[in-house]
Amino acid sequence: MKELNMLTMKALVYEGPRTMNMREVPIPVLKSDEVLIRVERVGICGSELGGYLGHNSLRKPPLIMGHEFSGIIESVGEQVNSFQPGVRVTANPLVTCGTCRYCRNGQSQLCSARNLLGAHRPGAFAQFVAVPAKNVYRLEDHISFDEGALAEPLACAVHICRLLSLTPTNRLLIYGAGPIGLFALQAAKVYGLSDIVIVDLNEARLEIARELGCIAVTSLDSIDNANGFDAVIDAVGAEFTRQKSIAAARPGGKVIFTGLHEADSKLPVNDMIRNEIWTQGAFAYSEEDFETALLWIGQGKIHLLPWMETAQLSDGSACFEKLITGPGKVAKIVLSLENI
Repeated sequence: MKELNMLTMKALVYEGPRTMNMREVPIPVLKSDEVLIRVERVGICGSELGGYLGHNSLRKPPLIMGHEFSGIIESVGEQVNSFQPGVRVTANPLVTCGTCRYCRNGQSQLCSARNLLGAHRPGAFAQFVAVPAKNVYRLEDHISFDEGALAEPLACAVHICRLLSLTPTNRLLIYGAGPIGLFALQAAKVYGLSDIVIVDLNEARLEIARELGCIAVTSLDSIDNANGFDAVIDAVGAEFTRQKSIAAARPGGKVIFTGLHEADSKLPVNDMIRNEIWTQGAFAYSEEDFETALLWIGQGKIHLLPWMETAQLSDGSACFEKLITGPGKVAKIVLSLENI
């Protein structure tokens, strides 16, 4: 590692609103409990689009973003015995303390000391990224690097569906056919649900949802909602969708808020009280959720690759612009570092 630490690597650096450029930066210096991963694939997350636009306080320039990734272990720290160079891996990008009440109770996503790769520390829009060994997971041989990079967003959907305690007879509504909404749709189907409706204004995204096996509409006006939905997921996070989510839930129904588009919203609290609407926020995922996501990918239960586009890391800025201005029938863009 001493020789490698003297070298530089190529990275896509966020330098200000709508400004990302390829730069030469130092290769991360490993701590004793970390591994250095040579990045093969890294996905673009919706939260990073907000950061790119300058709307996300967690992402301050200059910054190497990227927290959905897969790759190959290049080297390991002195105290790492669980991995060796050459192993194919992905990683949970939430770095937590491991000792607080939340970490001990299996709720590491609520750790007050948590740090996110690509936000609080350098991420994977680069040739190499340093990650604590405890956050790293081996990829089974039949799982591609593309699929490995999807474990992180899928884990968010697994977490949402677990919090909802879904059962096969539940009627589910999802606001938002972005990656999280589409993954939540597929996760719900793994739970055995068949009565699923997804709402979005983007017809191309709705076409993806229909191909995944649900009713996909631009408005609930065409849907018989006399009895309401047992469970509702707001994967948008606007005041309008939050209000509509509550209105669509049946008495005693459950609503999960996971979209972070707007910080504050007015909600019909009296209706929520009178109808005993159960509401909860859902942030990220636990370690168990991440492991479940990897298991489902390995078992072939989740499919998103037909609607995923791959581009080169050097084209990252253009890909961010595409996702913001009109992605078409693309649910996720994953950047490749094969030719770097």
